[in-house]
Amino acid sequence: MADITIERNPDKARLDALGVTAWGIWTKEISKFPWTYGEREICYFLDGEVIVTPDGGAPVKIGKGDLVTFPAGMACVWDIRAPVRKHYKFG
Repeated sequence: MADITIERNPDKARLDALGVTAWGIWTKEISKFPWTYGEREICYFLDGEVIVTPDGGAPVKIGKGDLVTFPAGMACVWDIRAPVRKHYKFG
């Protein structure tokens, strides 16, 4: 299975090329929950801090300024340490 990929602080040209500002926005309070990705998700964190632990994998710290791709089929646990606000796009 593919891994979580993270681009730390991508430049504005990269975000514009992806059309990030046109994507939906998701917010979530401090919490912990399981999640499974039915399809690939790419997202850009505007705020927050989260530890995502894939089933059978190592924890990954994600936060403000990160452009993240989660692979389809990945099961994980989200541990939100600071409230999250992110742009997201599936597929």
